[in-house]
Amino acid sequence: MNDPAAGPVSGSPASPVQFPADFVWGTSTAAYQIEGAAREDGRTPSIWDTFSHTPGAVQGGDTGDTACDHYHRYPQDVALMSGLGMGGYRFSVSWPRVQPTGRGPAVQRGLDFYRSLVDELLAKGVTPVLTLYHWDLPQELEDAGGWPERDTAYRFADYAQLVADALGDRVDMWTTLNEPWCSAFLGYGSGVHAPGRTDPAAALRAAHHLNLAHGLATRQLRSTLPGRAQLSVSLNPAHVRARSASEADQDAARRIDALATRVFTGPMLHGRYDEDLMADTARITDWSHVRDGDLDIAGQPLDGLCLNYYTPSLVSAVTADDADVERRDGHGASAHSPWPGADRVAFHQSPGEQTAMGWSIDPTGMTELLLRFSREAPGLALYVTENGAAYEDKPDADGRVQDPERIRYLHQHITAVHDAMTAGADVRGYFLWSLLDNFEWAYGYSRRFGIVRVDYETQQRVPKASAEWYAELAGTGRLPEVPEP
Repeated sequence: MNDPAAGPVSGSPASPVQFPADFVWGTSTAAYQIEGAAREDGRTPSIWDTFSHTPGAVQGGDTGDTACDHYHRYPQDVALMSGLGMGGYRFSVSWPRVQPTGRGPAVQRGLDFYRSLVDELLAKGVTPVLTLYHWDLPQELEDAGGWPERDTAYRFADYAQLVADALGDRVDMWTTLNEPWCSAFLGYGSGVHAPGRTDPAAALRAAHHLNLAHGLATRQLRSTLPGRAQLSVSLNPAHVRARSASEADQDAARRIDALATRVFTGPMLHGRYDEDLMADTARITDWSHVRDGDLDIAGQPLDGLCLNYYTPSLVSAVTADDADVERRDGHGASAHSPWPGADRVAFHQSPGEQTAMGWSIDPTGMTELLLRFSREAPGLALYVTENGAAYEDKPDADGRVQDPERIRYLHQHITAVHDAMTAGADVRGYFLWSLLDNFEWAYGYSRRFGIVRVDYETQQRVPKASAEWYAELAGTGRLPEVPEP
């Protein structure tokens, strides 16, 4: 374990940081967070539609009904990307927009939106990077049991086939799932994400069926897409640090690493669940939902591994001073834990600066995470598919948004990516979260991650100072200095 007291990287390097000419600079979004048009062209409710309309579930009672109205304004948003010199755009497809009930044929009006979006991207020289699932399960599938039910994995593979048939001729970079940990453990464990269930055994079943869904979809995509297609998954592995070198604190870190990271990387990269994970959770589930052949399916070969990183986790064994520890892990307040089998683990605030999310700023975790998976998954190209920061952005008298804190955060973390590459990690691209301010899940519209400000009343887009800074980086491949405050 690393010293949790070690300070984050700061300042500018002695010499300019230069990235390879073919390194992909991009931005990321998710369908429910930006599209709006919740009831148009055949789209039916997802679990996030239902959850966000549940009183008390989302801060401010906000919903994604309109969001950034990207469904109608995508040409403007693609023009923004092109103007910023983005080489790639990572977006997600809304499952209920394409296949409203989660079963049966596709709705062509839904697919037509993504055809038009992809065509617009290609026309502007922006590479489309498609994510099949960013948490918007069709509500009808949730009504049938959701991810804790095995059948959902097979429905996902069918949906993947529909999207591949429609877009496989023009999209070369495909991602199956985004952050399945959140889908399983925040959705079915703590209940702070849709569908808001609080059943630890269901959360573990959901995790397995997400692994199975990933494998089934990967196999389906391989059989359909051209040989040039690159397949991956986007994970948010926890970079876990123990508060001390004590045996109890080290074991706490091991437990969280198993539940946050190895529950997915074990099956997907190695075709197994680690014995310590199964032992930790034996009182919750007997793992009988794992059938013969499942792990072989989950471990389908990939071309790349996508990693999302924002902040490390500092943990210890629970002591008498650690009350209400479930509220300290950065995933929202809940009386229920998203960590089945780790109820004696306490989460702590790391020292130093924080973003508006209350997340500590420590780019060394980015370097260490990339190097970990460079060792664990040799031969797989690595991509950072989410990294960014929320701040209290406000326009000045001239309508401009100066966000020096975000620029400093990005400078530090992109330097950390370069540090990993210098140490041997095969990192091919970086996708900033996010292009636009948007619906930030259970936080509603109260948190702004975008490098483009969105006025939700008028839908006006205003690039922030960080957008200009990032455009310079994308255009030159050289890390710009942090402006003077």
